[in-house]
Amino acid sequence: MITAVLLALLCSAPDATGAALPPEALGAPPQADESPTAWACTVETLRAGRECIFEAEVSSSTDLQAQSASNIRSLKDIGHTLCVQAAKPPSGVAADKSLVAQCERKFAEAAEDVCGLEGKAPIIDGKGRFAPAARACYRQLSQVLQDTAMMATVASACCQCAEKRGCPGTGERCHENVSRQEVGPAVLACLANQCGEACSLVMPASQTTSRDIRPAKQQARRSSQVSGSL
Repeated sequence: MITAVLLALLCSAPDATGAALPPEALGAPPQADESPTAWACTVETLRAGRECIFEAEVSSSTDLQAQSASNIRSLKDIGHTLCVQAAKPPSGVAADKSLVAQCERKFAEAAEDVCGLEGKAPIIDGKGRFAPAARACYRQLSQVLQDTAMMATVASACCQCAEKRGCPGTGERCHENVSRQEVGPAVLACLANQCGEACSLVMPASQTTSRDIRPAKQQARRSSQVSGSL
């Protein structure tokens, strides 16, 4: 019985020399989907800081100098947009302009240092995927954006307040120094007195404690003086 069924199926199978099967038919030849997968390393994964796979297929270049310049130029063209997004503080709608400028400069420097690929291949293929040879480039660009996002979160409000209040140390390195808690005594005192709330995320605990305790001690001293005079 089983043999008869199998023979019937074989006899009813379409002839290979006959009409072509529609793509959705079970017996049709498989067709590869060459569109980027959800895990492909793209500009979007770079912006979001997501894990990804380098699955692009790129061909070798013949004009090495022109290809290298094109790779760097392509990344510099998207640097501003990516930096604006990375430099937005969580509680704000506008990006920190000072931080955007700093991010753009570092992004461009990284592109020039490691993203030319010596002109051997395009940095991004025609489907928007980063080439496998671009791992070091992608990693360095991602680090710039992640550092910018971190500084926007913990230091942007503090540095903007410090600049408005005229505190020292509000130059270009303010975001790095404040986020690493590497500020001098004069700067720290000004931040504590003028921007305590804006700088609360990065203010050393000792500075906050001493600022909170001092008024309490003064109040206690005044209370004892009043009590003694009664």
